[in-house]
Amino acid sequence: MFMAGAGASAQTPAGSPPDAATPSQTAEARRADAYYQFVHAQQLETDGDAAGAITAFERAAALDPTAAAIPAELATLYMKQGRLSEATDSAQAAIKIDPANVDAHRVLGLIDASRVRGDRANPQTIANAISELEQAQPPKNVLPDPNTQITLGQLYIRTETYDKAIPVLKRLVGDEPGWVPPVRLLAEAYVGAGQEQDALDLLRAQAQDNPQLNLELAALAEQTGHWSDAAAAYEHIVAQTPDSVPLRTRWAAALLHEPGKESATRAHDILTKVVGDSPNDAGAMYLLAEADRQMGDLDAAESTAKQLIAVDKSGLRGHYALVQVLEDRHQYRQVVEDLAPLLSGMASDVPDEEKGRYGLLLLHLGFAYQNLQDWDQAIQTFEQARSYSPKGVDIDLYLVQVNVSAKRYKAAIDLAEAARQKTPDDTRLAALEAQALRQTGQFDRGVELLQAAVQAHPDDLSGYLSLAQLYSDGGQGSRGVDLLKSVAPKFSGDTRVDFALGTILDNEKKYDEAERAMQQVIKADPQNAPALNYLGYMLADRGDRLDESVGYIKRALEIDPGNSAYLDSLGWAYFKQHKLDLAEQNLSRAASDLTSNSVVQDHYAQVLFKKGRYADAIEAWKRALAGDGTSIDRTQIQKQIKTAQQRLQRR
Repeated sequence: MFMAGAGASAQTPAGSPPDAATPSQTAEARRADAYYQFVHAQQLETDGDAAGAITAFERAAALDPTAAAIPAELATLYMKQGRLSEATDSAQAAIKIDPANVDAHRVLGLIDASRVRGDRANPQTIANAISELEQAQPPKNVLPDPNTQITLGQLYIRTETYDKAIPVLKRLVGDEPGWVPPVRLLAEAYVGAGQEQDALDLLRAQAQDNPQLNLELAALAEQTGHWSDAAAAYEHIVAQTPDSVPLRTRWAAALLHEPGKESATRAHDILTKVVGDSPNDAGAMYLLAEADRQMGDLDAAESTAKQLIAVDKSGLRGHYALVQVLEDRHQYRQVVEDLAPLLSGMASDVPDEEKGRYGLLLLHLGFAYQNLQDWDQAIQTFEQARSYSPKGVDIDLYLVQVNVSAKRYKAAIDLAEAARQKTPDDTRLAALEAQALRQTGQFDRGVELLQAAVQAHPDDLSGYLSLAQLYSDGGQGSRGVDLLKSVAPKFSGDTRVDFALGTILDNEKKYDEAERAMQQVIKADPQNAPALNYLGYMLADRGDRLDESVGYIKRALEIDPGNSAYLDSLGWAYFKQHKLDLAEQNLSRAASDLTSNSVVQDHYAQVLFKKGRYADAIEAWKRALAGDGTSIDRTQIQKQIKTAQQRLQRR
């Protein structure tokens, strides 16, 4: 700004605007008249007379060409009028007089920023806009122009200069409480800078009952996996818009991502009403089936899934919901019977909108074949799934795994090596390849592979677990034990360490230590079904504390009903208790599901033999010999078959 001279009132009659400067006027008088014109222009602009204001500013500039504030103010007015060329000229004139003029830099920055449109904006224009707006920053004790600050924040975000965007927008949020745009931009800047937690904290504090910010909070919480925040945000929004079916559905979906039956029950109640209001809403019906499943009501989940199949005849969501129920029941044969003809019939013409779900169903069909130990079909199905997810490393992983399970070790090694070329950091692939290498007599090479993986990823527990298991499988269990004990402090609280330690100690016949390790797992996680089953089976196999053994296995089955491996454990424990009917009841189902599992078939055969069903026992033992051959004594089984045949002949 500039100041009028002391003689201004003497030079100009009150209420009469002076004309342009005359040679007879003193410099002080001209400055006084210029100030009058400047103030008069501001008043005219306030009154809506832009043309008069421009004329008055021009007179003021002619009277005092050394006052940068006059062309800077005129530039602002031109910009408001959309006369950008004239605004630019006027702002540049102001900067020529005073290179530090904040208003002139602000005008030039805002004009350049207005030219930034779309992803193809000239980088130089963006850089110019940022430079001008940075020079338009007022002193710290002066409130900055909000429009300038939000524009600068947007440009910083566009150029991913988040460290500069955050302080600018953070101040703006504090200076302009209740203004939504800077809050959204600051949250975006936090996310861009990798400070997701700060973004969540900001939105939580600012959202309150603002639907727009609650939607931002919900979206960010979903993106970052903070499902309780997402659910709370949707709950606020739904309270204001209770009739919105999409919002109620998204609220329920967020609840279903939270652990525990309480959240599933809340989601169930919301979705029941949604489906009641919109009985053909396929998305809501799918989520309702999921809510039933998470609540443990598999019958209701199955019923809802079948209703969805009937409603959405051309879609696959209902089939996916049904498959999840069947998998929870471990009804893999039913999965095959339902999915194989369905997917085969669609193979030549999968709708674009269903290709992703079709690929998922192929994977689940492959898992079902794998659980039924139908290796050829599993491999074929996973190969087919690859065409729908060509970059899906998990499919490579599944193919390696199924080849290892099928004892096709050379194929597994080749697949793993090719897959690791694409994803060299995947320790799971390295672990599977190491297993296959051991089976082909290349134990040392497998160890080297996993040791390299551990060195490359020292914070990845899975690498240590795989290496310890490889040591154990290769007859070096003590090395596995030492390795796990050495890394236990680093991964304190992770039950996988004690579980792996227990299995290796059991294999080393250090039963007391193995039991203590499994008890540690169960103490830390009473719902750890694998640990409960392992401990129960370990006791049963030794014929030790059989009532306690049965108790552990029953607890595992309460957590995971229908698990065939657990049914085998329970049947074996009952066999050791000489409760043959209960043993047969459980082993019959396990043997039916795991036809290629040699140990399960052997267990079942022993029960049948004890019950005098020699022909059935012989068939089960033959299946054991034809199966995977793991952990069985083939010579002993052949002797048992011979004994059973002799007893048949005596009848």
